[in-house]
Amino acid sequence: MAPVEPADGPRAIQVEVVFSPASRQVESITVSLPAGSTVHDALQGAGLLERVQGLSLGIWGRRTTLGQVLQDRDRVEAYRGLIVDPKEARRVRYKAHREKLPKGVSRSKVRPAPESSD
Repeated sequence: MAPVEPADGPRAIQVEVVFSPASRQVESITVSLPAGSTVHDALQGAGLLERVQGLSLGIWGRRTTLGQVLQDRDRVEAYRGLIVDPKEARRVRYKAHREKLPKGVSRSKVRPAPESSD
């Protein structure tokens, strides 16, 4: 059963639009839209429609399209492409960390048992 709309017209919904133009920079804009609005309407209301052209879009981390109808308190996200493969970045960090150890010293995977004081 559908909710009953108030007599004065459709209710408004609050939607958060999030975009990261660069690493460690996040823009978060809350917009108020009429019920039945789409992702396209939210991006346009936030003034980000032109900036996110060609990027992947999602609602709460799940891929979506510009035509998806929004619910109250949805979070619309625009995703930039990855510059570096996360697995490769992890390998590079690990290799750099191993190179910082003094010669002849390696990290043991087995921790020594704590000494007991009897």
